[in-house]
Amino acid sequence: MAAAPSASDNREVVPEIVLASASPRRRELLARLGIASPRILATDIDESPLPGELPRAHAVRLAAGKARAAAAQVPDAVILAGDTVVGVGRRILPKAEDEQTARACLALLSGRRHRVFSAIAVLSPDGTLREALSETIVRFKRLEPAEIEAYIAGGEWHGKAGGYAIQGSAEGFCAWLAGSHSGVVGLPLYETRRLLRAAGVTIA
Repeated sequence: MAAAPSASDNREVVPEIVLASASPRRRELLARLGIASPRILATDIDESPLPGELPRAHAVRLAAGKARAAAAQVPDAVILAGDTVVGVGRRILPKAEDEQTARACLALLSGRRHRVFSAIAVLSPDGTLREALSETIVRFKRLEPAEIEAYIAGGEWHGKAGGYAIQGSAEGFCAWLAGSHSGVVGLPLYETRRLLRAAGVTIA
């Protein structure tokens, strides 16, 4: 005679949540939504802009690409991926990997507005892809050469889109911001919460 199913047999299986990013900032922001221990799975995709690609489309494409790359390794999980792009007009600013690039980005941003596009992609185990985009306008004060050099010396710019991290001392350069501060950091919390809830993730 077969054993009666236990209560545990009827429990809904909760998919694992995977953050497709090695960014400690995104991990910290996700913890604000109550997800303190996601699985971290950094992806390695080509982030080069396509010919004629605009900043908005670039961010959306990369977020979705990172989600799909992570899902190929963990197909039964809910994948959260994001990408943040700094744009000046039609121009996509690079992620600064050297001082020369960071210095050029800061000189370009000095005294002017720019836009930060932070795209989010949530891919469910059933293959449903949900996407959202946060667009924030930021204006920097006019930067003195000495201010740029001091910021360069601090090293916060390394690996950051547009050559700066607003969660650090560069926030002192920000004359005003219209949009999502968390989006500029790298994970827009409003959009992230909305997409995760739509994917069935329990968030208060």
